[in-house]
Amino acid sequence: MKGMEVKTFDSPDGVRTFEKGKVELVNVNGRTVGRATFEPGWRWSRSVKPIANTESCLAPHFQYHVSGTIHVKMDDGTERDLKAGDVSMLGAGHDAWVVGNEPAVIVDFQGMVDYAKG
Repeated sequence: MKGMEVKTFDSPDGVRTFEKGKVELVNVNGRTVGRATFEPGWRWSRSVKPIANTESCLAPHFQYHVSGTIHVKMDDGTERDLKAGDVSMLGAGHDAWVVGNEPAVIVDFQGMVDYAKG
């Protein structure tokens, strides 16, 4: 790649909305980065599962947690709260939900290409 390409979430290339959330997408040099905003009450198994049509989230995620807290439960039973400042890598096969009354904002560098895509 020569030169520089810069995008902003203030003017995303695409937006996907679902119950209690949205994902804003920017495409930079052939790569897709997503900023997810999950409102209190959001849970993958209620808000996105009907769109994904899978038993659990099969998208792997490499993400930075900007604000709020989500609880992730992997299909193998492993569970953990992820909060602002955390960097996480999640494999396929998990559920997640917002903890508390603050929206969770997450920037994902891997798993948003097909996330919540009907």
